[in-house]
Amino acid sequence: MRILAISGSLRSASSNTQALRALTALAPEGIEVVLYDGIGDLPHFNPDLDDDAPPPAVAHFRAALAGVDGVIFSSPEYAHGVPGVLKNALDWVVGSGEFAEKPVAIINASPRAVHALASLTETLTMMAARIVPEASIAVPLLGRALPEGGVLADAEIAEALEQAVADFVRAIGRD
Repeated sequence: MRILAISGSLRSASSNTQALRALTALAPEGIEVVLYDGIGDLPHFNPDLDDDAPPPAVAHFRAALAGVDGVIFSSPEYAHGVPGVLKNALDWVVGSGEFAEKPVAIINASPRAVHALASLTETLTMMAARIVPEASIAVPLLGRALPEGGVLADAEIAEALEQAVADFVRAIGRD
């Protein structure tokens, strides 16, 4: 089973990205969690470019989504919404359908980020993604300034993430 992890942040020290990196280590045996790092390479969404030969970065993103059993997101909140780079990435796959019935979990690295969570959930639901509530959790990483690998060193957070990915795998397996 392959799961794609997508961070809505381009920051190298992003707590959202750190949470997803931790998931790659916490996944059950036989489950591959791959961190997708190409959303910053996508051009601005333009329907005129969305034809039989989309830009290479778009084709790569679509192929990455099509080749996995589920997707886990973690995104910061900017101005009460998801960052533009993440919304842009999602806009590129609205019409192509990679999220139709695709199991999705959302990790919220800041429990205060309720607007971005609601916005991301609404967008993914409109795209026909299947949100897995038991695998969608909030973890208190905001303001923690953890060093690389620090999420794994925090037993409480690591345990919550490990449980979330296990719940996600179980939900995918029920399909």
